[in-house]
This record gives sequence, C-alpha cells and structure tokens, in this order.
Amino acid sequence: MKFIINIIVSAFAVLITAWLLPGVDILDYLSALLVAVVLAFLNTVVKPILTILTIPITFFTLGFFLLVINAGMIILASRLIPEFKVDGFWWALLFSLILSLVTGILNMFVGNTEKREED
Repeated sequence: MKFIINIIVSAFAVLITAWLLPGVDILDYLSALLVAVVLAFLNTVVKPILTILTIPITFFTLGFFLLVINAGMIILASRLIPEFKVDGFWWALLFSLILSLVTGILNMFVGNTEKREED
C-alpha cells in the first residue's frame, strides 16, 4: 500500500514540477502516473547499475555526476513516454532537482497524515 501511495505522490510531484518548468510538458495525470512508475522502475533497476559503473567519475566529481545520472533517467523516461516531453539535458537536470524537492514536501504532508491516523 505504501508503494502505491508513493507512486501517487510522485505523480502529483511530476505534474507540479512540469507545471513550474516551461521546458517540460506532460499531457495529463494518467501520463504523470506513468512517468512516476517508469521513474520508479528506472531508479530501482537502471540507476544502481549506472552508479556502480561510474564510481570513478562520481568519486572524482565529489558525487556531482549522480546529478547527470538523474537527468539521464528523466531523459530516458521522456523517450519511453510520448506524452512526457523534456526539452534537453538542462531541463532534465532542473526537473530532477525540483522533482526531488516537491516530492519531499508532498511526502512530509502524507507522512504526517499517516502518523495522525496511527495515534
């Protein structure tokens, strides 16, 4: 159940972030839900492999290369989902950063409601 809630929150975060950035377009909420699922899959399967393969450059750049990997995941998702458009690497990088921030803020609210229900 927690996974489904995280996907729904991520989909809202994708919509909000796409609304904020002029270089990112998404068709509707269903497309945002699909983007959230694809990003969850890519971050679970592809990102760890890329992270391991790029350890030397990540170490040399003090971890900043991980931002490039995140942007790559966004670009790959935009190639897999026709309703999700990103206008280049820099928009993907900015989308990745803002998406993390928006997701964190939304998770704070969702997390607080779950704690209130337990009390």
